[in-house]
Amino acid sequence: MPADTGYKEARAISEDAREKEWKLPSFGKGLYLGNFQPELIHPQPEMPAEVVEKGERFLATLGAFLQAEVDPQVIERDNRIPDEVLAGFKKLGALGMKVPEEYGGLGLSQVYYNRAMMLTGTWHSSLSTLLSAHQSIGLAQPLLLFGSEEQKREWLPKVATTHVSAFALTEPGVGSDPARVSTTATPTEDGAGYLINGRKLWTTNGTIADVLVVLAKVPRSEGRKGGITAFIVPSTTDGVVVESRIEFMGLRGIENSLTRYTDAYVPAENVIGREGLGLKLALATLNTGRLALPAISAGVSKWATKIAREFASQRVQWGKPVGEHDEVAQRIAFIAATAFGLEAMLDVASRLADEKRNDVRIEAALAKLYGSEMGWRVVDQLMQVCGGRGYETAASLQARGLRGAPVEQVMRDMRVNRIFEGSTEIMHLIIAREAMDQHLHVAGDLMEADLSTEAKVKALGKAGAFYATWYPKLAVGRGQAPRSFAEFGELAGQMRFVERASRKLARSTFYAMARWQAGTEAHGAFLGRIVDIGAELFAISAAVVYAQTQMREHPERADETRELAEAFCNQAQHRTERLFHELWTNVDGDNHRLALDVLSGRHTWLEEGVIDPSAGDGPMVPAPETDRGIPVAGHATKAGGK
Repeated sequence: MPADTGYKEARAISEDAREKEWKLPSFGKGLYLGNFQPELIHPQPEMPAEVVEKGERFLATLGAFLQAEVDPQVIERDNRIPDEVLAGFKKLGALGMKVPEEYGGLGLSQVYYNRAMMLTGTWHSSLSTLLSAHQSIGLAQPLLLFGSEEQKREWLPKVATTHVSAFALTEPGVGSDPARVSTTATPTEDGAGYLINGRKLWTTNGTIADVLVVLAKVPRSEGRKGGITAFIVPSTTDGVVVESRIEFMGLRGIENSLTRYTDAYVPAENVIGREGLGLKLALATLNTGRLALPAISAGVSKWATKIAREFASQRVQWGKPVGEHDEVAQRIAFIAATAFGLEAMLDVASRLADEKRNDVRIEAALAKLYGSEMGWRVVDQLMQVCGGRGYETAASLQARGLRGAPVEQVMRDMRVNRIFEGSTEIMHLIIAREAMDQHLHVAGDLMEADLSTEAKVKALGKAGAFYATWYPKLAVGRGQAPRSFAEFGELAGQMRFVERASRKLARSTFYAMARWQAGTEAHGAFLGRIVDIGAELFAISAAVVYAQTQMREHPERADETRELAEAFCNQAQHRTERLFHELWTNVDGDNHRLALDVLSGRHTWLEEGVIDPSAGDGPMVPAPETDRGIPVAGHATKAGGK
């Protein structure tokens, strides 16, 4: 997008975020501003005994149910979750893990909800995807954040026990930019409700949902501001038609839909919050909702550690187990250390969410970004450790008498995490805007002052005042003192590294703003590295803090905990240093020019000598009209609804 559009949008989001509920400190944001505040995450509070007891009891029940009643290979074979499994989840109360007890749910903490996601996600990713789509971003979360008491009383008991929910945001022509939603919700003449028209793509749980949260745009009219609005839409509503069940490379069991809404009537009392609140609702719902994905990534990484250990100790080549050969050993060390780091990041972010003392938007986004990327690397390394037996399907392995470790299935399933709920590229942009909020405001003031010399001088003075006080602080810090952060014991050096790197990160951001000014947002690769450095620093901090908690709660394994934390932090430091180097030493400009040449057709000769096996002759991107529910020539709509 044009630089000025990006800045204005970022400023609008930032202003919205300054409402009362977001006026909280943020550890993650501080990292990007050179303000390292470990006191915001350390020491981790002890969870109340009743919270632990309730959470552990549910995990035990859930684990027993999965092992006794759910066959993951049946899900993989039949491409669906059996009805009896969903019925079992309802009976267990798994649909209402995050719903407060007063509304008929289990009222689990964020920590234990995420541990449940780890458990189900390692048994089969489709199970955790179903549960996550239902309550991380489904109806319960928006209602808990923005719903009226009447809506909560009516719907929360249902979604906690009997009703599967879904979140309908994405459209065929609209991906990660919710502001471009084109599905409409036109008020009826009597003002009693709305008629929704449009199509929603990739609605997880869409084919089995009993109720959906639908984002649609209310037209602006006299006396009505309109805007993107969230609606509670029962799936039995006339005009709601599932056109097709979407199938993917992985997650074979999920029920994902393309759904058309044609004059679907929704009463006014089904508006969540108010008209025009939909965009904020979507962003807020995704904040803690995103934590389900790093939970799944952490769980899979812990499983990968187990499989790598067992396989690499049993498989012998050249006279010794393959795990003892250095290249394989390096991969196993990465897998184990990363599993510790991801669990640490998840635990720290989850406890922050439970405490509600901090703004966890950046921490949740970083956990999603980092968990998705590192989890994928872990599974890729596991595949290499297991070799051909990793590439072979679990069913094939089992058929010839071997244990069917589903490495290839997990690799297919994990790949989507880098796309789900904000792709890596979108997460880079979202986090960069949040992290650079103050800089964006300064740049925005200067841009808006272009038309007036007086305003320009005033804006320059304001910018100068900010940087005159902020920049000098980046030159000093506790991390320069050899004995600083002694409260972290043998891991204190890791925290000193984080503080120094945080200040260096802030300086690097400042240099970029000074160099490119309003054009900074166009340097996506640079901003991506800035965000990734912050993610590594958050991960190191979380690993140290989590290690302190683990050593406090489990002193019998203190040495093992410290060793894992040290290994992860050392690996993360090396990645951080490489990212710092690549901020200014790279081929980004050359690559961007080459990409533009490819897009223009300059190198189509390179495509000669192959045959394209793509199915059919339809477009790769649908026409914009499809998002507004307008039939497109050649597209056959399936009759009937649910």
